[in-house]
Amino acid sequence: MRIGVYGGTFNPPHLGHITAARAVFELLKLDKLLLIPDGQPPHKPLPQGSPTAQQRLELTRLAGEQLGLDEKVETLDMELRRGGKSYTADTLEAVRALYPNDEVWLLMGSDMFLTLHTWHQPERIMTLAGIAAFGRTEANEEELFAIQRERLYRMYPFARIFTLSVPGVVEISSTDLRDKLARGEGSWYLAPAVYGSILRDQLYGTDADLKRLRLEKLRPVALSFLKHKRIPHVLGTEQEAIRLALRYGADVQKARVAALLHDCTKKLDMEEQLALCRQYGIRLDELEQRALKLLHAKTGAAIARDLFGVDDEIYSAIYWHTTGHANMTLLEKIMYLADYIEPTRNFPGVNELRAACNESLDKGLRMGLEMTIQEMHDRGNPVHSATLEADEYLKGN
Repeated sequence: MRIGVYGGTFNPPHLGHITAARAVFELLKLDKLLLIPDGQPPHKPLPQGSPTAQQRLELTRLAGEQLGLDEKVETLDMELRRGGKSYTADTLEAVRALYPNDEVWLLMGSDMFLTLHTWHQPERIMTLAGIAAFGRTEANEEELFAIQRERLYRMYPFARIFTLSVPGVVEISSTDLRDKLARGEGSWYLAPAVYGSILRDQLYGTDADLKRLRLEKLRPVALSFLKHKRIPHVLGTEQEAIRLALRYGADVQKARVAALLHDCTKKLDMEEQLALCRQYGIRLDELEQRALKLLHAKTGAAIARDLFGVDDEIYSAIYWHTTGHANMTLLEKIMYLADYIEPTRNFPGVNELRAACNESLDKGLRMGLEMTIQEMHDRGNPVHSATLEADEYLKGN
């Protein structure tokens, strides 16, 4: 395999990092990209008030997910765990131990590349990895690249060096970005989920009140809870909730909030879900105690109320969006169906279900419930009692 290693303080990781990493990944035809946040940079200390090591690791992981490369991108904590100054040569040694038979490339920006010969053990670095340097500006840096390439080849004839300019790169220094964030600016330099995580933890001088967030800030915070592949679904659910709310006279604002938060605990495993149920006093029936898919609606509702202060109507819409229940409220019906038929959904019968929802909300709800019941029967799985009761209620009305 060809493995790229991209290190840095990532304080915070911004779209400039993402743009450059994606370009190098494609041009070098890498098979895997390792993102490695610095523990203690040897050239300068982290600024006072920087996030904790674990927070920078999480921000880097979220940024890496925005590359859309799934399992080809991995965020490692090896420098954070190692302690002491984070020397690139030591990190590359550790990477080579993990991938002894693979080709390793070290990614870096032009500023790092132009000073590479002054680093700690540069010869060891270039023995362990090829150097892939990228220009972060629109300016043509080839003249500077050429001078440095020639210097390095004279000093280290065995070196492997690849330089490139990245077109359309997002140009921002981390220092400037931190200043902008403290002033309530700069969100456009960050992937939405990264910005949401910053707001959620009040990093870099931000002071968002999660219980009073406007929708434009609630959205990135909500996305920061999700795995990358679930983001299109949640955004699609929000759009469908808007459409259904407008069509059937529900509160559009509440529908959007419920949609954005409905899957906020979806990525948690069974142990984590059960821990939240204990924390919030959520009672579970026998089926729920062993069915992971049913728990995120209940725990998501609890998180939405605790962290974001949603009212009872939104809480209930999130709580019942997976199973439904008898005599559902208008917002509960909209949330159940928006989750079911949002634009990224693609399963047999979805277009018929969408048409039924356009004709009548109750017609769509009954069809959706019956499709769920049939699917569970086909798979040999039990159907939750609340779903059966919801279906029977609609049949009787």
